[in-house]
Amino acid sequence: MSAYRDGERTVVLIPARMSAAEERRWVATMLDKLEAQESRRLMGDEELAERAGLLSEQYLGGRAVPSQVRWVTNQNTRWGSCTPSEGSIRLSHRLQGMPEYVVDYVLLHELAHLLEPGHGPRFWKLLEPYPRTERARGYLEGVVAGPRLPPQKR
Repeated sequence: MSAYRDGERTVVLIPARMSAAEERRWVATMLDKLEAQESRRLMGDEELAERAGLLSEQYLGGRAVPSQVRWVTNQNTRWGSCTPSEGSIRLSHRLQGMPEYVVDYVLLHELAHLLEPGHGPRFWKLLEPYPRTERARGYLEGVVAGPRLPPQKR
C-alpha cells in the first residue's frame, strides 16, 4: 500500500481484495501518513506565525492577532497554550510531523483563546467554521490513547 501526490491528485494504491470498509479505513490511514510525511518539512517559528495569521484571517475574520507564536519543547502534557494577556501562543514540538490539519486545529484553538479565554460555548462557536475540528481532536485522542492500549495479538 502506498500514497503519493501526482500534481493536484492524490493517488492511493491498495489491494483490490479489500472490502469497502477496509478500503475506506486504509485510504484514510494512508492519507494521514502522507500528510504527516509532508508536514515533516518542519515549520519554523516564522512559518508558524505566518500560518497563524492565515488561519485567523480565514476562520476568525482576522480578529485574533498574536504577539508571538512559537514551538516549545517543555509542553509534554498539552498540545498548545496561550496567554491572552500577552497575546503569546506556544505549540508543543510533539505536533511537528503530525498532519497539517492537526497542527492547524491546535493553532486555531489557541488563536480562539485570544478572543475567548475559557472553553465555554462562545469559545467552541469560534471553532465551528474549521471543517476538521472533530477529525483533528480524534487524531490527538488516538495519539494519547495509543500507548495505553494493550498490545495486539497476532
